Amino acid sequence: MKMTYYPNKVAVTKAMKHDDPLLMLASFDAKNVIVASVDDALEHNVLLRKLNMKESGIDQYFRIVVNKSGADWTFVCPSDYKGIKNKKQRIETYWVDGHKIISQALIAIGYMVDLVIPKRYRRHLDIIGEG
Repeated sequence: MKMTYYPNKVAVTKAMKHDDPLLMLASFDAKNVIVASVDDALEHNVLLRKLNMKESGIDQYFRIVVNKSGADWTFVCPSDYKGIKNKKQRIETYWVDGHKIISQALIAIGYMVDLVIPKRYRRHLDIIGEG
């Protein structure tokens, strides 16, 4: 995993020492992880813009907000994820892939915390339970 820190690793390390919330983007292919303090980036799409990347690329990343108390996963499965047409199968695959890749990314920055999908993003998981 290639790690990118915004604005730099020193600023992110300082935020980690203060237990400030971090924004994390982990690419679907597990090759890239981007990390920034919430104070430096505000939102995931803003973080991409600050790195001169297209905001539309947000749909190529798992989105996480993390600090020492846990990691919240913004669980938004793109309708074209891996080209899987069946919605239930697509969401299940996204869930499995996300757990694996996000866990690796969290470990890479030194966080061994629970991964939680906040209630407001659980509607996709309800689809898995239906079938």
